[in-house]
Amino acid sequence: MVSGEAKRETNAFQKNKSKETVFTFIPAGDDPPRGGFSSQKKSPKLCGTNYPLSIAFIVVNEFCERFSYYGMKAVLTLYFLNFLHWDDNLSTTIYHAFSGLCYFTPVIGALIADTWLGKFKTIIYLSIVYVIGHVIKSVGAIPTVGNQVVHVVLSMLGLALIALGTGGIKPCVAAFGGDQFEEEHAKERSKFFSVFYLAINAGSLISTFVTPVLRGDVKCFGGDCYALAFGVPAALMVIALVVFIAGSGMYKKTPPRGNILLEVCQCIAFAITNRLKNHSKRIPKREHWLDWASEKYSKQLIQEIKMVTRVLFLFIPLPMFWALFDQQGSRWTLQATQMNADFGGVVFKPDQMQFLNPLLILIFIPIFDLGVYPLIDMCRFNFTPIRKMTTGMILAGLAFAAAAIVEIKINETSMPLPVPKESFIQVLNLANDSVHVKIQGQDLFQQPIGAFQDPAEYSKLMLNGAQQNLDFELQSQGSVSTFYHIMQEKSVYSLIVYKSEGNLSSHLIADMETKPEKGLTAVRFINALDQDVNVTIGREEIISVNKNYSVSKYTTLERGKYNVQCKTEATEVTLDLGLLDFGASYTIVITNTSANTIEAWKTEDIMANNVHIAWQLPQYLLISAGEVMFSITGLAFSYSQAPVSMKSVLQAGWLLTVAFGNVIVLIVAQAALLEQWAEFVLFACLLFAVCIIFSIMGYFYISVDPEDLTKKEDEKEMPSNGNVISLVPQKTKL
Repeated sequence: MVSGEAKRETNAFQKNKSKETVFTFIPAGDDPPRGGFSSQKKSPKLCGTNYPLSIAFIVVNEFCERFSYYGMKAVLTLYFLNFLHWDDNLSTTIYHAFSGLCYFTPVIGALIADTWLGKFKTIIYLSIVYVIGHVIKSVGAIPTVGNQVVHVVLSMLGLALIALGTGGIKPCVAAFGGDQFEEEHAKERSKFFSVFYLAINAGSLISTFVTPVLRGDVKCFGGDCYALAFGVPAALMVIALVVFIAGSGMYKKTPPRGNILLEVCQCIAFAITNRLKNHSKRIPKREHWLDWASEKYSKQLIQEIKMVTRVLFLFIPLPMFWALFDQQGSRWTLQATQMNADFGGVVFKPDQMQFLNPLLILIFIPIFDLGVYPLIDMCRFNFTPIRKMTTGMILAGLAFAAAAIVEIKINETSMPLPVPKESFIQVLNLANDSVHVKIQGQDLFQQPIGAFQDPAEYSKLMLNGAQQNLDFELQSQGSVSTFYHIMQEKSVYSLIVYKSEGNLSSHLIADMETKPEKGLTAVRFINALDQDVNVTIGREEIISVNKNYSVSKYTTLERGKYNVQCKTEATEVTLDLGLLDFGASYTIVITNTSANTIEAWKTEDIMANNVHIAWQLPQYLLISAGEVMFSITGLAFSYSQAPVSMKSVLQAGWLLTVAFGNVIVLIVAQAALLEQWAEFVLFACLLFAVCIIFSIMGYFYISVDPEDLTKKEDEKEMPSNGNVISLVPQKTKL
């Protein structure tokens, strides 16, 4: 997911359409980054410009760190699914638990930076924790290190440390970069944030494209190389730390100055406690519940907290947007594993599709700023920030509606799951003549089945219990043979019909019931020869199949065109199997031709994935456009509605909306009550409902300038109670 988090880190730096105000990402307790600290020497400049040389180290550090984070996260869901062998719902749950934790920990990082270590030391120490987490995570992905329990423990420990590291430095790095500029170089500081934002998106874009290639195309320990896919991001984080330390002699370092977020929480807690203690009717009422903190806290602080709580109230519906947005790396990636990813010979990895989001964001931002918004202005439509955010929510809901449609089309190629007292069967006629098959109590196979006729589809068998012994009557050229086979409910079978010593014979084999995982293809062999055969396919894998219609187990392979080496006691031949496609299951019959040569007959048991992965593009387009309108607009607008000293509080509130959005997803995933397409529809409907609520809240919201409001409130201060503030309501329609 490309730049959702990138935007959450730096969309505060973006320009609002109507105001050229640049906001910095401020850790709790800091004022906006300022230049010139007289007690410190000025750092050297870049090539004679007003840009401090130290910012080059910070930008490179951010690029490497974002590459590290997004690269690791891109392959995380498939790692859970295929390496730890968790199911879809548990993989989704842990993925979003990790994502949510990454947005709870910035509060911890801000507290550490502002009350104890300062930004510089916080970045250093938590980056070391970050690196350790990556190393543990990479070691946990080595198959030869311990058993399944060891892999899970190492993976969870590594992810916990990574969440603490990435979240802890999140509120520090950008603000630390802003600290490097002199006060008179505000223009250069603004451009620095643009370059900083570009570094985030570049790291995200490159890593989400590269690490899936490292996972899938490089083979190690006999399979996908997750150790390498996690190891490269770990190496990039080491580089990020080394680069940041290398510039330490050039940085301006501000000491800890106390944490405003902590002070705000203490003020609110005191107001609530004081109100509960003074509930007597004899005590005069106060205009606002926060005024009950006036005995301990200043009037200015209380007034600023009032301004902040108005905006935080607007944040309440916002987690629902992030609940949808962050599923690009979980549910949408799992959806991609069930699709055809062949682009004319270039095969995409399912987890590679995530790179579309940062790519589209980089394309959409100038299109919206230079094209869409000015065009709307020309139509004299008042496209307020609240309306932009509402439109972004609608687009995200439509993205999930599109995902639901794609999921429904995917399900059409899946094997139907048999229910109790039901199973499926197909007939493979390997005899030389047509055969008519009758099954006791079943009205199936009305037409004769030709020799080596490819079964069109499975037929449904109705049973009278959990299992049933059925008789099968086979008729061919006037002769009739009867066989008995036990059928289990909720199973899938193939009935092999062949001639043995001139007479019809049969046996029943169990088939694969679901599509192969990860978009792989599955193949098995039936040996119709009168001698054993060894089949070599794929990575020099030798499959031994006994004579006289014995059947091998299924072997899963990467999608591709295959030749197999078949070796018997008398001869060795190469057989062309053609294309074994995404998600398909095949049965290959090795038999003799009329010329007494060996050939292969291939039948497709489970249909290949025929929905192309390009059909995910509309949902990525919609949710990326929604992100531009929602995320960038939302944080810039909320910053404009709060005093300078409170912007860090709003930043913490914004990040927590992302965290709670991921909590919503893991709750729904763990409940696992719906089919996937229905779950997509549920999320879309929930977001549309939340969108209506947010629109109503926005209708009654009063947009203010914090500085003007402060002046007005000072003028309207009541003599009888100097701690009571009177707010004059205004109304701005949506």
